[in-house]
Amino acid sequence: MVQGNIFQDDIAEVIIEEEVLQQRIKELGAEISASYDERDDIIMVCILRGAIIFMADLARQINLSIKFDFMDVSSYGQDTNSSGVVRIIKDLEENIENRHVLIVEDIIDTGLTLKHVIEMLKTRNPASIKVVTLLDKPERRVEKQLAVDFNGFEIPDKFVVGYGLDYGEIYRNLPYIAVLKEERYS
Repeated sequence: MVQGNIFQDDIAEVIIEEEVLQQRIKELGAEISASYDERDDIIMVCILRGAIIFMADLARQINLSIKFDFMDVSSYGQDTNSSGVVRIIKDLEENIENRHVLIVEDIIDTGLTLKHVIEMLKTRNPASIKVVTLLDKPERRVEKQLAVDFNGFEIPDKFVVGYGLDYGEIYRNLPYIAVLKEERYS
C-alpha cells in the first residue's frame, strides 16, 4: 500500500517504483542519444497531456541538441478505453520537414492513436520519425505492426495512473506507476 499520499486509498498496487522509473529513463536517454548523429536536428514531440512528465525527465537524459513541440490528441475522453476516434486538439507549431522527429508517448494501448499521429506527420516529410514510450501494453495492441523504437516498460493489461497518466485528469502527479482500484473508475 502507498503510504503518506492523498491517493493511497485509490491505489491497488504500485507496479513501477519511482527509482526504477528514473533508472530506466536514464537508460532510454543514453539509447536515444546513441541512435542519432550529434548534428541531427531533432524535435521531441510530446503527446499531451500524459507524456509531459516523462518528456521533461527524458530530455534531461539526452545528450543531443533537441527542440520541443507538443500535440494534444484525444481518443479516450473520460473513458478508460480508447474510442478509436482520434481528434487533434493541438497541432505542432514547428515545421518538421527534413527534421528528425522523436514522438514521446506515455503509454501505447491499442496503438490506434499513435498510428494516426505517425501517418499524419509522415505527410509533412520529416527526415525520420522515431517513437519512445514509457509504457507499452502489448496484450491490447490492435496495430500489431506499429514500430516502437524505444520502450520503457511492458506492462500487463491493467488500468494504470501516475507519472503523467490520469483518470479524470487526476493522479498525474504520482511519482510512480500504479494500478487504480477498479471501484474508482467503474
